[in-house]
Amino acid sequence: MSIQDVGHPWATTVLRLTHRVRQWDARHRWVLDAGGVLLLFLAFGAPDIGDRQDGDGPPISWTDLPAPQMLLLQAALLLPLYWRRRSPVLAFHAVLAVFIVQWAAGIMFRADVAVLVALYNLVLHGSLRRLPWAAPILLVAYVLVVVRLADAIGTWDAMFGLAVFGTAAVALGLAIRLRRAQLATLRERAVQLEIERDQRSRLAAATERTRVAREMHDIVGHSLSVIVTLADGGAYAADTAPARSKEALQLIGDTGRRSLAELRRMLGVLREQADEPDLSPQPGLADLDPLCQQVRAAGPRVEYRSSGNLDALDTGVQLAAYRIVQEALTNTLKHAGTDTSVRLDLRVDGDRLRITVRDNGTLQTDHEPGHGLIGMRERAAMYGGTVTAGPSPGGGWSVEADLDLRPAVESDDP
Repeated sequence: MSIQDVGHPWATTVLRLTHRVRQWDARHRWVLDAGGVLLLFLAFGAPDIGDRQDGDGPPISWTDLPAPQMLLLQAALLLPLYWRRRSPVLAFHAVLAVFIVQWAAGIMFRADVAVLVALYNLVLHGSLRRLPWAAPILLVAYVLVVVRLADAIGTWDAMFGLAVFGTAAVALGLAIRLRRAQLATLRERAVQLEIERDQRSRLAAATERTRVAREMHDIVGHSLSVIVTLADGGAYAADTAPARSKEALQLIGDTGRRSLAELRRMLGVLREQADEPDLSPQPGLADLDPLCQQVRAAGPRVEYRSSGNLDALDTGVQLAAYRIVQEALTNTLKHAGTDTSVRLDLRVDGDRLRITVRDNGTLQTDHEPGHGLIGMRERAAMYGGTVTAGPSPGGGWSVEADLDLRPAVESDDP
């Protein structure tokens, strides 16, 4: 909760002032420690020096001291409070020791309020496990004061009054301690949430980079494979069939332009400020026919069959299926050669989309494994599917993908 969330202007001002005082105190702790001792002396010690005990006082026998001795005893009672925050246990026992000696000698000061201040700081700043160790000396002081005040105000009144003051000091210390612990927990939680937010941002950025890299691989890998194959065929036919060479050059231009348009569309969304973003749709299953024609132009014979209502599929599923088919055909073009027959089957089977790409080319094992199969599996995994690839029983290579068409069910867990 921020200071502005408090609402009331007076409360906001007080909280802002308190926050500034805490920041200043963190840099100058000795000032507040010494200022507290000085304030206690001015409020309770100085009146004792100017107001000497006389015979008209209450019916209690008290020892009257000269001003120098009284000042020295008050200093012994108040000065340990300077360490009340840094060493609360030591300061508490020092104050109680002076207090017990003073009351045993029959001396009472207004500055005896230092006992309550020491007890409050012990509960607020001390270790909770060490609080029981303060009970014995506190009990001694309690009994001594009750005995001294019994003749004047009565034993039960003395016991009740001391219990009220002591309980108030302990309760105030515990309340502030619990409040500070709660605020510290909230601050840690806020810091943790900021860290988690940054981690989610970095994870989202990494995921987006992976997606872009996968798209780049699909677009560039497929297009370059087609272009290289067409260029080799065109160069071979340049002398014997110039018309075929010219057709190959035209296909190379068309493939390059389409690939360049796809790259511009994809990279355009990465710009922070795009003047005219390209809103053309991503490729889907309707674009498989042009893809097959493009592969046929490079040499392989592609047979495409489909069953089911493919147009009704989600656009994300269509894009994933298109990229899987594109990568499978690209691998066929690169590793099986141009004199290859490829059969592509897409079938909607209930809530599953099954994709099969099988060729009869000669399997080449001398090429380095790439990221294409990994990309296909990642795309299938996005829709609860799997991809398997390997040699076909009758020769060649086959890729089989199985995508789940059911909508993802979001968990209610936070």
